[in-house]
Amino acid sequence: MESANFAFLGEPELIAGLGKKGTCTDLCMYDRKQNGWLRTYIAPCGFPEKIQPLVQAVNMAESAILYVSTLDRFTGEQIVALDLLGADQGVLCHSESVDPDKLEDAVRGTVVDGYQRTLPADLNSAVAEIRPTPRQGTTCVVVDHSFDVRGVGTVVLGKVMSGTVHRHDSLKLVPGGVDALVKSIQMHDDPVDEASWPARVGLALKCAVPVQRGDVLCSGELPREITSATLDFVPTKYYKDGLHEGLTCVVICGLQARAARIDSINPFVLSFDKPVAYSDETVAVLRPESSPIRIAGGGRVVES
Repeated sequence: MESANFAFLGEPELIAGLGKKGTCTDLCMYDRKQNGWLRTYIAPCGFPEKIQPLVQAVNMAESAILYVSTLDRFTGEQIVALDLLGADQGVLCHSESVDPDKLEDAVRGTVVDGYQRTLPADLNSAVAEIRPTPRQGTTCVVVDHSFDVRGVGTVVLGKVMSGTVHRHDSLKLVPGGVDALVKSIQMHDDPVDEASWPARVGLALKCAVPVQRGDVLCSGELPREITSATLDFVPTKYYKDGLHEGLTCVVICGLQARAARIDSINPFVLSFDKPVAYSDETVAVLRPESSPIRIAGGGRVVES
């Protein structure tokens, strides 16, 4: 069975028609099996109260659905997040109350400008046409939820970011480099012996340490563990509060959320409160207390 994952951004009234509700915290999953495909829709239910789930939802998906019911600052943050993270494959639709010309003005020059336009009623057909771009690499699974289950042990939910994970694989958990044994694998509640990118999986693990959102399970070459980084930082156009040395912020790298301090503006240098497992992701720099836009900017690590 093929897999595809979509970040669903906007009012939740449409998502119930796309799939069956599953795990729901500040990130809510909806799944549908159809015509040989398992599609997962990831809604940042903790947004707009918190900005972190928005960025994490986009990082979890290969594609996005942006449903606009009103043009406000939260729609602006969604467009900014998609553009910053390079989410260039998706679908754009809106309610009848939204002026289409104003919406086109809002997305012009961003990745959303290249999205397929569709009517809300045609959303299922539109997403069925989207196929993830193939990705090569060694086994890598990023964790978005973790539970302790009596009689089973540690159970994690996550996405295969590259490669294939097999039952009885011995992986490394990073940050930390701790051994983790895959005891069993499930996809959509069905036991399987293996799962490949970009499948969502549930893994029962034997692991000596707690597992949390953002941790990465991998084989082969491990992501770098960094406690500071110089970014090729690009500020967000609409962020107004300014940045300076000594300012604290929150950074999202993959699904990892870390408190950080700005040590230098030019070059842009951050230090993190805890180690970060870094591959080649865009690091999003957030200021949760700012207004109207809480996404200050971001960039990739050029030195650590």
